[in-house]
Amino acid sequence: MNRTEQPAPAIPVHSCFTIRFSSTPRGARLARRLCGERLDTWGIPYGSDAHDVLSLLVSELATNAVTHGHVTGRDFRVNLLALSAPDAATLTIRVEVTDTRGDRLPEPPATPAARAGEPTANSTRTGGRGLFLVEALADRWGCVPRQDGPGKTVWAEYTAATVTTPAPVARSGPSAAPS
Repeated sequence: MNRTEQPAPAIPVHSCFTIRFSSTPRGARLARRLCGERLDTWGIPYGSDAHDVLSLLVSELATNAVTHGHVTGRDFRVNLLALSAPDAATLTIRVEVTDTRGDRLPEPPATPAARAGEPTANSTRTGGRGLFLVEALADRWGCVPRQDGPGKTVWAEYTAATVTTPAPVARSGPSAAPS
């Protein structure tokens, strides 16, 4: 099981992106899009498996904050933390989603349709699988009480290979001269 109770990253943070969103489905979509842009600037390009996994983690955690952590008039916050050294070939990304409802803590089902009374084979349900996906895709995840007020922070970590832009190659010969 990937779930752990570690409240803080063990590796120093070298980049951080924090933003608040309205606790609505539109806020969850915007969180995914803005975090996707930030991941791309950190060297995890659009279309890569790592980008897709991290975007899905952001989306599922933000959707859970909107669906299960919603308190009228309160926003939710997303932190993206890059935990590895900037020159490393891999980058550990920690996604933290904080809401203001601390009485409903996340617990993933054993399977996507493990709740009693739900069909298991040809399920047409569109909900109830979020934490199952987080459990399956994240290297580690957990939940801690919110430090700066009521609520909780649900977090997930994923290690991804980064893409570095190759340095320009020095050219020699006639094509190297400016024209």
